[in-house]
Amino acid sequence: MPQTITRGYKAMLDEANARIETLPVADAIALHGRDDLVFVDLRDPREREREGVVPGAFHCPRGMLEFWIDPESPYHKPVFSEDKRFVFFCAAGWRSALSAATAQDMGLRPVSHVEGGFTAWKQAGGPVEKPDH
Repeated sequence: MPQTITRGYKAMLDEANARIETLPVADAIALHGRDDLVFVDLRDPREREREGVVPGAFHCPRGMLEFWIDPESPYHKPVFSEDKRFVFFCAAGWRSALSAATAQDMGLRPVSHVEGGFTAWKQAGGPVEKPDH
């Protein structure tokens, strides 16, 4: 018997976007370099290597997000305990919308995500560099 998906990604994205802050890419670029916020890059290492990175962004692979946010997790990353604003981004804005909603559900505040993701960032002339090895 084939699987029947009852709640697809489009519904999940609509629900997430209805309750999180979405930053237009120009606004996100204007925030770059501030000490009171952390850009969180959710893309996988291959994407980062191929496309480049936002300078100073913290890399958190999407699959580790919940474990890195939770201070009770053995995988917790201290950056997520800082009193800062967190701006999530991925390649196109889908993973980051779901991630911002998840982070918000976990109690991380304030959070937002970049509309159009890294692709829009790059197209709008946001700073990009090759990742360090």
